[in-house]
Parts: sequence; C-alpha cells; structure tokens
Amino acid sequence: MAGFRSLARQVRDPECDVALRRYSLRKCLERFAPYGHRATWDHLCRRHRFGPEDRDLDPARLVAALDELEEARAVWLAYERRFAERRRHEKQLGLRRPPALDDWHRHTWGGNGAARCVDPSVHPGLPLGEALRRLVAALEAEPGGCCPLCGTERFAWRPVAADAQGCGPVCTRCGVVVPAPVLSDEALWAARGRTARADGLRARAVRELAAVG
Repeated sequence: MAGFRSLARQVRDPECDVALRRYSLRKCLERFAPYGHRATWDHLCRRHRFGPEDRDLDPARLVAALDELEEARAVWLAYERRFAERRRHEKQLGLRRPPALDDWHRHTWGGNGAARCVDPSVHPGLPLGEALRRLVAALEAEPGGCCPLCGTERFAWRPVAADAQGCGPVCTRCGVVVPAPVLSDEALWAARGRTARADGLRARAVRELAAVG
C-alpha cells in the first residue's frame, strides 16, 4: 500500500494522467484527513475550485490542494512529535495513566478526524494548516469556552456515532466535533443541556402530532 509521500509524488508527476493524479490526491486522504475523508475532500474541492467527480481538470489545482494538505499534515506531525516526547517524559516520571486528552488523541493518531466534521458539507472556511494550528494551540492550552477554530460559544452534543471521534460537542457554526478536553466543564454542560432541551422539544412535538392524529 502506497504511503502519503508516494501518493503525493504521483499527484505532482506531470508524466501521470490527470485522472490518476486526482485519484492519488483522493487516496492521500486515506492517510491524512483532518475533517474526515469526505469533509476534507469537499473542503479541498471548494477551495481549489474543482468538482468532486471532475476527471479532467487543471493539474495546477490538484497540486495547490496537495500543498494545502501537506502544510496541515506538517503541523499535525510536529504536534504528534511533541506529544510523544511528553508522554515519554511522563512515563519516566512514573505517570503511566493517560489523562482524558490522551484518550482522545489515541483515536486521532496520524491526524485523521482530528477536527472531524459531522456533516461533510459543513466545515471551517480556513486553510487546513491554519485550522490545525488553532486546534493544536487549544490542545496545548488550558480548557476554554469557545470553538478553537471559529470562536463561537455554542455547541450541540452528539452522543451517538459509529466511532468515538464522531461523539461529543459539535460547533454549531463550523461543524467541527471539538475535542471535549479542549472545552471547560461549563461549556460541556451547556452543550449537553442545550441538546437535551432540543430533544425534549422534539419529543413534545411528536407527542402533540400523535395526539392530533
């Protein structure tokens, strides 16, 4: 199986067919896709102005999309190196029980879904590199009350998902599932409470409709 770097070389290879270069870019997202595969692809298509199914497009747009993806990957890999070094140091000190942030990190090793978007068509408008720089800064800081990517203070709680990365506080503006350890207890409680109230209103509406029927 080709790695990210091998696929990136194919994307840049002018001797390769454009369709193959596009396919190789899409395969890169199987190795690194911070918003999740579909959302990251949608993001790159929009920012670099080519269609999701476009087989005949300007190769320069593919390369520009790859440049953006590689910049974001470099940001994340640098964070992972710092993370691994910190864990080694903590283990040397006898701190072997990982905190909640480390539990989250295990699900995002390699950067896939680090800023997962529940809806593939709703994601931050930032360049991927800037989005990950903001996320990393939040991961390395004290918990706060706003989304690290867009700054909003409103979240909805998504309690059920096919994987652990899809659960938790979802930013109502940019659509990212924000890592719970990044947010303060107050922000998490507000997200859970807001979602519970919304669920209650929906349940009441269903009961009222059933009574009318």
